[in-house]
Amino acid sequence: MIRIRLMFSLAMANANSSLHGALEGVSSTSFATLLSFSSTLVVMAFALCCFFKFRLAGTEKAKQPPLPPLLLKPWPVVGNLPEMVKNKPTFRWLHELMKQVDAGIACIRFGNVHVIPVTCPEISREFLKKQDAVFASRPISMSTDVTTKGFLTTALVPLGDQWKKMKKVMVTDLLSPTKHRWLHEKRAEEADNLVRYVYNQCKTLDKGRLVNVRVAAQQYCGNLPRKLLFNRRYFGEGKEDGGPGFEEEEHVGALFTILSYLYSFCISDYIPCLRGLDLDGHEKIMDEALQVVGKYHDPIIEERIQQWKNGDKEDEEDLLDILITLRDEHGKPLLTMEEIKAQITEFMIATVDNPSNAVEWALAEMLNQPEILEKATQEIEQVVGRGRLVQESDFAKLNYVKACAREAFRLHPIAPFNVPHVSVADTTVADYFIPKGSHLLLSRTGLGRNPKVWDEPLKYKPERHLKADHGTPLSLTETDLRFISFSTGMRGCKGVLLGTSMTVMLFARLLQCFTWSIPPDQQGQAINLTEAKENLFLGKPLVAVASPRLPSNVYPA
Repeated sequence: MIRIRLMFSLAMANANSSLHGALEGVSSTSFATLLSFSSTLVVMAFALCCFFKFRLAGTEKAKQPPLPPLLLKPWPVVGNLPEMVKNKPTFRWLHELMKQVDAGIACIRFGNVHVIPVTCPEISREFLKKQDAVFASRPISMSTDVTTKGFLTTALVPLGDQWKKMKKVMVTDLLSPTKHRWLHEKRAEEADNLVRYVYNQCKTLDKGRLVNVRVAAQQYCGNLPRKLLFNRRYFGEGKEDGGPGFEEEEHVGALFTILSYLYSFCISDYIPCLRGLDLDGHEKIMDEALQVVGKYHDPIIEERIQQWKNGDKEDEEDLLDILITLRDEHGKPLLTMEEIKAQITEFMIATVDNPSNAVEWALAEMLNQPEILEKATQEIEQVVGRGRLVQESDFAKLNYVKACAREAFRLHPIAPFNVPHVSVADTTVADYFIPKGSHLLLSRTGLGRNPKVWDEPLKYKPERHLKADHGTPLSLTETDLRFISFSTGMRGCKGVLLGTSMTVMLFARLLQCFTWSIPPDQQGQAINLTEAKENLFLGKPLVAVASPRLPSNVYPA
């Protein structure tokens, strides 16, 4: 660089000397000749500037680190979109390619977007700890656009003022420890209803008291946020046994449909001009699911806003009331109706899936390893006893139960990849060049099942999470990114406290209150732990025999 500057300075000095000589002879030279000579100097100077600029650019490019290993050679313009369309589900195809590369980080191009999948915890920490601010944005996608009503929410929106505004609302007004304590009774009520629902099935169902664990878990994870947001469990009448009615089943089903198509490798996410053509059918599916959600949410929200406007309501009873009554510095409503609707939808989809999936998988694994099931049940017995139901105040002492939940998060994550991050600037990670606009995909399955990190990675072993100091409360989060239960960093999950409470309560109540066994027609066989092809759920919903294990007076009436 110094050499280039010196050459440029010498060239300009020679040019100035020539110009000085020309000016001395101006009296004997025509003005036109002088003008021509000056123009030549300008052209020469411009040419020199361009030459040195390209020399410098070439030098910088030569020093630029390489991209991460390419999974496939990209086609012009479209990148590897043809292969993406051909190989479904895309996440399984990408993970197979990652196994072939075996590098912990790779690159594939969809359209003009560099997609960076990562399976190495050390590299993941460099992304989300050392360079967290660089990767703090989110992609603009069809699914997130329609879900957030034009990016009005928190978790799914790109970096910017709207994100800052809504993040403050979530952290300060909805999910703070103070609000968590304020909502304790609502959480306790739904935990009791979960037990009532399963207990009533034990008493009334034929065929050996079979219980669909997936239905019970997902409905608990749908009921609880409905209670927190709307102060109601049911949109319709529900059922006398505590189970969901048609409305609740339709609502939860729509939420899971939305989750299935968020960041689902839609073609128009990488070539935006194709949006509207709905080449892969995702747009229609998302629109229909969001219409179902809106059918249940919108009338409640609109009526409640009107109640506050009319003065018919004065006391805050739930999170919807809080969102409506927030005020800006001028005393005006902080949030519009559309912002409230969008944020409530995002809240629902953020809470309904992770705890229910982890508990279903954990119980399925434990039915195949009865000694683990017995050990977890005995821990609850020692901490809580048989005369009352487990409460949130007991969680700190239930380390083995939490180890079982952690192991389910590790081995059976809810999604193949974490919510994508977008780089806001060119950077270098793990000695690889990551261009601005790249989509970072931390692989939940790749991290949690990494054989370089975990001994027997495909085996369910809760003991691996227990620390030498058994008195220290175990957390469900994994700060070293060896697996992902709740996302971390600037764009990490703001509802870790709520998510932890939901997971442990759901799991502990099912273990404490019922004896679980394999259905009679499967005696002598193990529970089939094959994953569904299109997602990471258990291939078939877990159905098991449940029998009450506590005195009858302990169960909620």
